[in-house]
Amino acid sequence: MDTPSSAPTIGILLHAIGGLAAASFYLPFRQIRSWPWENAWLLGGVFSWIIAPSLAAFIWAPNSWSVLANAPGAAIFWTFSFGVLWGIGGLTFGLTMRYLGIALGYAVALGMCAAFGTLIPPLFDGSIVNIATSRSGQVTLLGVFVCMLGIAMSGQAGLSKEKELSPEKKAESVTEFNFGKGMLVALFCGIMSACMAFAFAAGKPIANLSVEAGIAPIWQNLPVLIVILLGGFTLNALWCGYKIFKGGTLGVYWGKLAPTDSAPAERPRIGINVLWCCIAGFTWYLQFFFYGMGTTRMGAFEFTSWTLHMSSIILFSTLWGILLKEWSGTTQKTHVWIGAGLITLVLSTVIIGWGGSLAGSGGGH
Repeated sequence: MDTPSSAPTIGILLHAIGGLAAASFYLPFRQIRSWPWENAWLLGGVFSWIIAPSLAAFIWAPNSWSVLANAPGAAIFWTFSFGVLWGIGGLTFGLTMRYLGIALGYAVALGMCAAFGTLIPPLFDGSIVNIATSRSGQVTLLGVFVCMLGIAMSGQAGLSKEKELSPEKKAESVTEFNFGKGMLVALFCGIMSACMAFAFAAGKPIANLSVEAGIAPIWQNLPVLIVILLGGFTLNALWCGYKIFKGGTLGVYWGKLAPTDSAPAERPRIGINVLWCCIAGFTWYLQFFFYGMGTTRMGAFEFTSWTLHMSSIILFSTLWGILLKEWSGTTQKTHVWIGAGLITLVLSTVIIGWGGSLAGSGGGH
């Protein structure tokens, strides 16, 4: 049965807004000049994984620190641990954008992420049996399958682009394009990023305690996000810190020159680079800010939240890829795959919403 606060249509809308934020966050990174990738990624991470979640909790869930202090130790540990594992996916996700571009990178990485993140949690806790034997659950699972089909179509469009364009043409929109390296990190990214779904599941006791402490149900995941993102930041900080000190690029933060393979020998633009990192970081956080709210409105089909999030990201990232001319020079065949993927992803959200409405109207069995 659905909870009184469930409203799948609103949940889908919130997930769509989060998907738009996730699809847009990497755009500011493209504007950063003369900084190595790891320097920009680390500073962006400070804004997205430390400052933004703390600020959001301060504004909308001021009891968060008390909640975390009184939360079960096991819940904190596992939420943080899954956050660390997810952080590996986050790190390789940034590398995926670096080597494949926005459109192809999102489609390949998130296709794997959607499959693992959506289906494994209900399999793990045993709820998949109840879901699969109800009418609403069957409709919702159909929506998940359609989403996977749409993701596959988007990936096919990217592969078609890879075959059609010359290396020079691909480099015009993706400077460091490397299909082999990009596909490898995208595959690993998809598997590890799915740990975000497990992190939210592990953080359920924290979310429940938040409601008991007087935090509005729609904000109950804000304290959970503090723990998850701290875990993600820890891993990324260690890796980027290693790369920064190895490359001797720490000085770019205060204006020193640091010529590297990924940065030209020009004086870093400190102020504007920090601003772009800030914009990227806060935009990135918004995806899970809205994701956390969306999960509270999906009722019995909260497990579909990850699929909805992934499909929304791919939908908007494909549109960004078109606007940024990443598909320029490709044939009509590739354009057909792009269109088919977008239509199928939109259809999947409609079907999942229908499944949720069946549960809410008593038609779940």
